[in-house]
Amino acid sequence: MARSRRKSGFEVFVEIVAKLPWKICLLLAVVSCLVLHTIAGIKVEQPAHVGVLMFVSIVQLLFPAGFLFGAVVSFLKQRKNQQLYESIANHSSAETKSSALQAVERLTWQEFEILVGESFRRKGYNVEETGGGGADGGIDLAMNLNGQRYLVQCKQWKTFKVGVKVVREFFGVMVANGAKGGFVVTSGVFTQEATSFAEDKNITLVDGEKLLKIINAA
Repeated sequence: MARSRRKSGFEVFVEIVAKLPWKICLLLAVVSCLVLHTIAGIKVEQPAHVGVLMFVSIVQLLFPAGFLFGAVVSFLKQRKNQQLYESIANHSSAETKSSALQAVERLTWQEFEILVGESFRRKGYNVEETGGGGADGGIDLAMNLNGQRYLVQCKQWKTFKVGVKVVREFFGVMVANGAKGGFVVTSGVFTQEATSFAEDKNITLVDGEKLLKIINAA
């Protein structure tokens, strides 16, 4: 069995930077280039400082390049997310409700999480993809709005009915993380027990029809 290649420090840096908005990445590329170039051009008389300036001269290209690559990755990711969202939005506005739901159900679980994240972004939330979900669900998105933290779980996205156990477990995670509130999103529906449990827990249950309404409203 072939071993997976270990990522270099530069690749890890680009991945971290790419989580920022691409415009911020470009700004950081320019600022880092100017600052490091200025530092590298300083003349020193003390030998102890020579090593520092040699290091700066090496990284004065690496850091701006990392931010620049991060900007490209961030831009392409944002564009892909928007195209996916608008594709579903076009379905929900031009076709019947059942056809739009079928379009959502044809998505992979990764695409479903992207769709949900983009929906909340357009409602004004600052959305961070945690990568902790997977096909069976989990805390997929961490969001902030007006200084308050919210969590989102895309649980069992192709299961028609989501039960109370899912919502109860999510509430425990939400409390443990100190979240103001949370959302459980599915393309199907929730059982009556799940709905009753969530009523006084500051948890919003978003089924397939409600998700389409959110998309149309945005």
